Amino acid sequence: MKSGKVSRYIVTLIFLFILWVLLTTTLAWEELTTGFIFSAIIAIFGYNYFTKRGLSGITLKGIFYFLLYIPVFFWEMIKANFDVAYRVVHPKMPIKPGIVQIKTTLKSDIAKLILGNSITLTPGTLTIEIAEDNLLIHWINVKTKDIHGATDIIGKRFEKYLKVIFK
Repeated sequence: MKSGKVSRYIVTLIFLFILWVLLTTTLAWEELTTGFIFSAIIAIFGYNYFTKRGLSGITLKGIFYFLLYIPVFFWEMIKANFDVAYRVVHPKMPIKPGIVQIKTTLKSDIAKLILGNSITLTPGTLTIEIAEDNLLIHWINVKTKDIHGATDIIGKRFEKYLKVIFK
C-alpha cells in the first residue's frame, strides 16, 4: 500500500475502533480485541470510501472541537427528548409539524452528512434530504418557515463545531 492509502486505512481503523468502544461501552480485553479485529477487517474494505484525505485532515484544533461537539450534541439530544416527551404527555402543547429548509455553509460531504445525522438524532427533527447546501428537515413544531431563522434554530448549534472539525 502507498503511504496515502495506509494513512486512510489507519484513519478508518481508528474511527471504527472508537465507534466499537463507544457502542459496546466496555473495556474488557475480549471486547477490545474483537472490536479491533473487526475494525481492521472492515477498514480493509471500506477505507477507500471513508476518507480521501487520510491523516492530513486531522488537526489538534479539529480534535479539540470534536471533543467539544460530543457534549453539545448530547445536551441538544437530551433537551429535544424532554421536549418531545412533554408534547406527548401534555395534550395542550403545540404540535405544528412541517417541512423546512435550512442552508449550510459546510463544504465537505461528510460534514453535511454528520450535520444531517445530528439533526435527525435529536428528537423532533428528521433530515429528509441533503441537496448541495440545503437540507430539508421535518420539524415537529415549526417555529419559522424562514430559511435563515430555521437555520439558526436547527443547524447553527452543530454547524459551528463541524465547520472547524471538517475544515
